Amino acid sequence: MNVIFISPHFPEHFYNFCDRLKRMGVNVLGIGDCPYEGIGDNCRNSLTEYYYLPSLEDYDAVHRAVAFFIFKYGKIDFIDSQNEYWLELEARLRTDFNITTGYKAEDMERVKYKSKMKAGYKTAKVKTARFHLVKTLEGCQAFIAKVGYPVVVKPDNGVGASDTWKLTCDQEFNDFWQTKSDKQYIMEEFVPGHIETFDGITDSDCNILFCAGQVMAKNPMEMLHGTGENISYTQNVQATELLEIGQRVVKAFQARHRFFHFEFFRLDENRKGLGKKGDILGLEVNMRAPGGYIPDKMNYAYNVDVYQIWAESLLFNENRSFPDYKFHHYVTHVG
Repeated sequence: MNVIFISPHFPEHFYNFCDRLKRMGVNVLGIGDCPYEGIGDNCRNSLTEYYYLPSLEDYDAVHRAVAFFIFKYGKIDFIDSQNEYWLELEARLRTDFNITTGYKAEDMERVKYKSKMKAGYKTAKVKTARFHLVKTLEGCQAFIAKVGYPVVVKPDNGVGASDTWKLTCDQEFNDFWQTKSDKQYIMEEFVPGHIETFDGITDSDCNILFCAGQVMAKNPMEMLHGTGENISYTQNVQATELLEIGQRVVKAFQARHRFFHFEFFRLDENRKGLGKKGDILGLEVNMRAPGGYIPDKMNYAYNVDVYQIWAESLLFNENRSFPDYKFHHYVTHVG
């Protein structure tokens, strides 16, 4: 089997995805924008070969790198990165080289654009916050008049919480309108709740091979604006309604052979038009591993190796090493 991994050196600990594949005899072919001598011993040892490019933004150069690997090793079975920033690059390469084991370019809108994700959640019968695409001043004002302040504004196709605004009054809205960039923004009614995640790994038929969950104890806008601590902990997601909800979302988004990271709001209070305290609303889907050291928190919580499970999902289409995994430990992060 031949697997191309984009940017294997970043984040630094993501070399583990490559390492588990290589241990099982897979040709792991890295393409990255860091010189070979700078990627570190762990990353170097986890790769069969590494192709350095000055910039991964140069699509023609990346295309040539993939073509070189095909010439040298034969058919490519998977292209991955586990990095939100490179999902569209992966999909374009799969499309151009007819690699069928993942999302193609035409699939990207529904898993990258927050406004398009609403349709997927609707298919899964999961409620979401009302939204409006920011186009005209009058349209935004009409939406705010309908749902009331506060509203949250963020890029429709964005990574993380960058360029996210919580607007609580007309003056803050005017400040946003006068300084916003020309990117497409989405405006949503504010949800008074905290985030709970449903994370896991699927096979080629969207069956979940492993799943776990995190609770982000504070509303994300508090953390973003520095008014609340970043507190999170693992939870036994198998004992919550998120297990059944998450399974529906996996099917709705056709998450095949994916490590996924789904985010939901759990309401902390009753809110007209949204639901009752404790209700679950869909926030967004991320078709890659959760960020930071969450994979390692999952490992400790369940006494598993999610990197190994992911590698086995590609190689065997099943979870061979930890088929009977169970929740054992709470793992907490405060920062």
